[in-house]
Amino acid sequence: MANLKSLLDQLEQERKTISAQLERIGSALSALGSSANSGRKRSISAAGSARIAAAQRARWAKARGAKVVPISSRPKRKMSAAAIARIRAAQKARWAKWRKQQKTA
Repeated sequence: MANLKSLLDQLEQERKTISAQLERIGSALSALGSSANSGRKRSISAAGSARIAAAQRARWAKARGAKVVPISSRPKRKMSAAAIARIRAAQKARWAKWRKQQKTA
């Protein structure tokens, strides 16, 4: 029993030492100006990304001397009715195949 008590005391002392070292390292890092979340990546919204991309396209066009065309004024691509029908049919066939596999499984 005395052995366990001395072992427990020794572990407590180790924990205090490690805790003090961690505090010193943390204060040193904060003194250097490091933040705790410096490893996190920033994310940007789709709208923000689109604004940045449009501004960059404008800079490139200006450098080339070309006319700047905003994205919103560009014509949208459209699929023909036949193409949409083919896609629908293929998707229905995929779902039918999947349902058949689920029934047999």
